[in-house]
Amino acid sequence: MAGANETPRQKMIGMMYLVLTALLALQVNSAILLKFKFIDDSLLGVNDKTSIGADGTVKGIQAAVQKNNNQARDLAVLKQSEEIRAKTKDLVSYLRDVRQKLLTATENKGPEMTNLSGEDKVAITMLGGKRNGLAYTGLKPKLNEYSEYIKQFVPGAQPLAIDAKDDARVTEKAQKSKNFEELNFENTPVVAALATISQKETEVLKYEADALSALAQKVGAKTIVFDKIGAFASAESNTVAAGTKYKAELFLTASASTISPRMTLNGNSLSVGPDGHGKVEFTARPGGFDASGNAKASWTGTIRFNQNGRDTTFTVKVPYTITKPVMQIQSASVQALYFKCGNKLNVSVPALGAQYKPSFSASGASAIQGAKVGDVTLIPNSKEVTLNVSSGGNAIGSQTFQVRPIPKPSIEAFAGGRPVNDKQGTPGTAIRSFSLRAIPDAGFATFLPDDAKFRVSRYEVTLVRGKRPAIGTKTITGPTADLSDVVNAYREGDRLYVEVKDVQRQNFQGNVEAVNMSRTFNIPLL
Repeated sequence: MAGANETPRQKMIGMMYLVLTALLALQVNSAILLKFKFIDDSLLGVNDKTSIGADGTVKGIQAAVQKNNNQARDLAVLKQSEEIRAKTKDLVSYLRDVRQKLLTATENKGPEMTNLSGEDKVAITMLGGKRNGLAYTGLKPKLNEYSEYIKQFVPGAQPLAIDAKDDARVTEKAQKSKNFEELNFENTPVVAALATISQKETEVLKYEADALSALAQKVGAKTIVFDKIGAFASAESNTVAAGTKYKAELFLTASASTISPRMTLNGNSLSVGPDGHGKVEFTARPGGFDASGNAKASWTGTIRFNQNGRDTTFTVKVPYTITKPVMQIQSASVQALYFKCGNKLNVSVPALGAQYKPSFSASGASAIQGAKVGDVTLIPNSKEVTLNVSSGGNAIGSQTFQVRPIPKPSIEAFAGGRPVNDKQGTPGTAIRSFSLRAIPDAGFATFLPDDAKFRVSRYEVTLVRGKRPAIGTKTITGPTADLSDVVNAYREGDRLYVEVKDVQRQNFQGNVEAVNMSRTFNIPLL
């Protein structure tokens, strides 16, 4: 970075850049360590709540056994659930003790951790010098003993502490040779080690929950735990006019992540998302609209789930109102439709909101759909145009427009870049550079500038002396002419007679058409 030819100031700037880069690297490292702490705190909170839920499940089994008159088979199930709970508590207590030993070893004494790193202390505590650390002597064997025990209730239970070669999540070759202890605690900051232990505690509690749930079903004591709680608001209407009251109900909703409800909409199976919510979606069909443009309708939904071996079904009938869509047509560039021109319109249907996906057709015109939603260009070919609008295959409505003819342009003559004076006369020398310009109607040009492109494409020029031509008539193609020969031949008192033969218009698509019009000029030459 610092070359031999650099000034002292440049070298200083280079050194500051290196220091800043190092500081940024340290900042990123600290941020990552802090995120490990956040993960650890979150897992601990979830684990505490899960443990309380397990106590509730055991109490539910006990209540069901008592309700069934303490039958021997049910009492055996209760004993198994209490045994599972006791073993789980013992293992969780051991894991919490390991956590505390790590905190002590890394000199984290208060509730707020002051040392988030401490890799060397973690290695000494968990690995030891001769594989005599806690990970070898207690953690791995205790985790796998528990998973082996829980297999009798959860047949699919896998070992909780496995080496890298058996862990499909480990894909790096450099890591594949490591055992469980090295993989999780070698060169590991204390916050990452704590998060690892919390994650293992989560897996233990998950196995326990699966085992207790299986036992609860044997005695009909499966408890539905509504663990997803949120707020919900139901408004009479999401649209309210100024000066009127907005009315809504606000209440709590709860759902259970452990059940898989089945839902229907009007008797048909309904898709249920991973969040347990049924997705109700259908196209409202036009009905018998009243004078206000409203039609009453309803839909029926059912929610069915299994509770204690029996299906429970809830049914709800939801009324709704279908409003007749009202089209709002705004002009993007014109106040009226012009014949054979690109009349740009925007058609909106506010009642459809985001569901509005229009398509257009027309009689008496060609319709070109625009890039933006609701944009359409109409090219009339008759005196009246009817625009038809649909959305998602459903007809919305039609609108009829009257069509105006294109106003003719005015033709103006210029000599030497200035307008000619066909009353008082124009200097003969000025007509050397002569042109005719087709000027569009001001209103038409403002509304449809891309269609108001006119030009004089052909005209005839005659130098008249008295009642006879002084020289032959010249035919000019295009708007501009070089009349040097006329200038050389003219005399004071002669006249320049100009007759327009052809005028053209170029439309918004670049197509050229003839304009049926005529115009003559009789210009006295001075």
